[in-house]
Amino acid sequence: MTARKPGRRRPVRDGLTRADIDEARIRALAEEHGGERFFPILDSAVREQSRVRTLAQRPLDGGLWIFGYGSLMWNPALEVAESRSGLVHGYHRQFCLWTPIGRGTPDCPGLMLALESGGACRGMAMRIAPERIEEESRIVWLREMLSGAYRPVWVRVRTAAGPLDAVTFAIDRTHRQYAGRVPEPEMIRALATAEGRLGRARDYLHNLVLHLDELGIADGPMHRLYDKVEAYAAAADG
Repeated sequence: MTARKPGRRRPVRDGLTRADIDEARIRALAEEHGGERFFPILDSAVREQSRVRTLAQRPLDGGLWIFGYGSLMWNPALEVAESRSGLVHGYHRQFCLWTPIGRGTPDCPGLMLALESGGACRGMAMRIAPERIEEESRIVWLREMLSGAYRPVWVRVRTAAGPLDAVTFAIDRTHRQYAGRVPEPEMIRALATAEGRLGRARDYLHNLVLHLDELGIADGPMHRLYDKVEAYAAAADG
């Protein structure tokens, strides 16, 4: 599969801002859609324990590296000191997380990316400066660990400047939002039709493929999925 040339499509504005990553705002949004019945929110004390426990394993190398494979790449909403494209072995990106808020609704949930075991994943490693680790890590934990559908893991990222250790967020297969291996027709329909307060699931995929192109990352499955979702949406629009 030949990657699309950068610039052929324009990015769609991501609806998530740093101000949105606020527990009170997110709880209010969840309540609009039926609350805990549809979208469980991880207890804040449990989330903080996860953050502290994970960061205690951080290599003392002058900062905190975070590996992004989805929207963190194009909209981190973090204060990033440095970014590097890199490769992680042992995980691959996959649409396997149902979301009934944000980019979907309880009646028409969207699908989000997560890291699944096996294979490899190219993405972006972002460094948080030492003096910003406390504040920025709290923001990323609220963003990624809101419902507890992910689990933080340390990975080795191979970059052109050398390997580094970064924290990233893989799927928790025991979580009720875990979708498993969604049949392709259902995945295409969900990505083509789901929409929520933060925008369309289709635009999330659009921005992903565009950003992969800009980074020179050939991810055939994501590009093929994009083409099928666009074709589905075009047919539905008549």
